[in-house]
Amino acid sequence: MAKFQGGGGKLSAGAEVKNAIMTGVSWMLPFVIAGAVIMGIARIGASMYGIDNIWDASHEQAASLVVQVLHRFDGFGGLALSLMLPVVAGYISFALANKPGIAPGMVGGLLASSLGTGFLGALAAGFVAGYIVRALTTYIKLPKALASAGPIFILPVGGTLLTCIVMAFVIGTPLAALNHGMEHWLLSMSGTNKVLLAAVIGGMVGFDLGGPVNKAAVTTAMALLASGIYDPNTAAQVAIIVPPIGLGVATLLWAKRFPESLREAGKASTLMGLIGVSEGAIPFALSNPKIIVVNMIGSAVGASMAVGLGAVNQAPISGFYGWLAVEHWPIYVLSIACGSAIIACGSLLVFRNAPGEAIKKEMTAPKFKASR
Repeated sequence: MAKFQGGGGKLSAGAEVKNAIMTGVSWMLPFVIAGAVIMGIARIGASMYGIDNIWDASHEQAASLVVQVLHRFDGFGGLALSLMLPVVAGYISFALANKPGIAPGMVGGLLASSLGTGFLGALAAGFVAGYIVRALTTYIKLPKALASAGPIFILPVGGTLLTCIVMAFVIGTPLAALNHGMEHWLLSMSGTNKVLLAAVIGGMVGFDLGGPVNKAAVTTAMALLASGIYDPNTAAQVAIIVPPIGLGVATLLWAKRFPESLREAGKASTLMGLIGVSEGAIPFALSNPKIIVVNMIGSAVGASMAVGLGAVNQAPISGFYGWLAVEHWPIYVLSIACGSAIIACGSLLVFRNAPGEAIKKEMTAPKFKASR
């Protein structure tokens, strides 16, 4: 009798869960970015014609051919975005059970979408599918002559059916209720509460620059996009880029306060911030952890300012190429500038001078005149 391989490496439970979520999110992002950018192009183009609802079906028969094309573009972007939940679920399952887990995970993600469980349900579907396929791999044994049928027949079919049963009859209803309850709570927020939530998300994102706290805030904000809740995402996308831009600008304006290594890092940090990579600020945090507090303050202020003044970012895109697709984009850009300015100025309290420069001055030989 032969066991057929389904996958799964030997990791601790926590590391395995984290690895699976990060795998799912990383495979999902290209679909989300492609869809969001295409929709952004359509909506910016439509705004030039005074149209603010290019997604409306009435534009399919518009008199202008350009408007019809822009309407189709918006539909193409929406189609790409609709793959978000099945892809994240499919690749979470893939991380746990290799190729046999992809079909059960994707079907589970589609079912999660139809059940109204949102991103939370897609995550659950990915884990359910992955662990079911792994269990089938462990406990089902076949004769050697039939072993090759396992990965292409038994695991996908059995895994998909069992995943759908669990989602539809066991966890789907409570997850849908939890998702709708969270949606209503967040949508009911207004004024001070909304700004406070944005500040908390911004502070979390600015805390560890791509670490677990950052990822928790960003992933939660992205999860709410599927439910049409955009304020957390707006806050997160502003906060992602404020620290690297702020610190990069500081090294350009006050270069003598930073050691040579950080001056070089600052050039890369500015560029990484503009394309939406918060990790550009990590060298500064490693050099002097006090800057973390400044990062959190600047990120929180920028995020709360954007949300409080009405900017709305409907896509998980923080880079400059998505700024013009944001509703009230001048406010959005101003918020990024203000948060970055706070960090740039705050860095003056942390980085007071370049140690190398001071040492160099101390080592300079004193000048003296030789008398005859």
